[in-house]
Amino acid sequence: MHLANDGNYREPRWFAAWTKAREVEPLALPPAIARLTGQTEVPLGDALVCARDTCIGVELCEELFTPESPHIPMSLAGAEIIANSSGSHHELRKLRRRVELLREATQKCGGAYLYANQRGCDGDRLYYDGTAMVMVNGAVVAASEQFAIAEVDTVVATVDLTAVRAFRAAVASRSIQAARAPAYPRVPAAISLAVDAAECAPGVRPTDPIELRLHSPEEEINLGPACWLWDYLRRSGQGGFFLPLSGGIDSCSTAVIVHSMCRLV
Repeated sequence: MHLANDGNYREPRWFAAWTKAREVEPLALPPAIARLTGQTEVPLGDALVCARDTCIGVELCEELFTPESPHIPMSLAGAEIIANSSGSHHELRKLRRRVELLREATQKCGGAYLYANQRGCDGDRLYYDGTAMVMVNGAVVAASEQFAIAEVDTVVATVDLTAVRAFRAAVASRSIQAARAPAYPRVPAAISLAVDAAECAPGVRPTDPIELRLHSPEEEINLGPACWLWDYLRRSGQGGFFLPLSGGIDSCSTAVIVHSMCRLV
């Protein structure tokens, strides 16, 4: 619905935004997929996915940063879980902004927010610093490290959906806005995300909130380029870096960053 077209992003060069708010259209599936799934078409557009026990909304990357973020009308329309697959590159203090936006989204709307972000270099100048997060009602309950050299991050949290419903029910003004909010198309999914309380293993309880580690700008300058160097080296298959040292501040800074990469590895 909203594409990034500023700074390092030129998404409209490759994609066209979906412009039909709260509308879906049938998309015909290729025969090979239709034979496997037993479906001939799938709904495509702006909709919510409804499991048997909850409702899920999706916004993508830039949409979290826009004034009219989709998570607001989706939450008012009944989405209890918002998922965001993001490609947000590293800039100084940018993680703080992401955390503030996610916290505000879940404090105002209530709900669980699943935020996933790219990690690694893009083959050019950018580094994506990861930090996948799960937020519930304004609190971080799980997060990965901002700067890490693992190829894959898996972030897991146990969330109580009844806490989301209680959080929303306690704000009368939100309920009034939800009552008059336009409806979304709903795509049914014959699955259940929650586990019945009687089936839970002993001792299973919602994940407690955590304090997210935010680096100082000096630490970010040290760790971000170091992670970029390692990912570029790993993916290019080269044997190492040649580091010329002239004795000036440039070569000194470069040596420190390479040393930081070696420490991370």
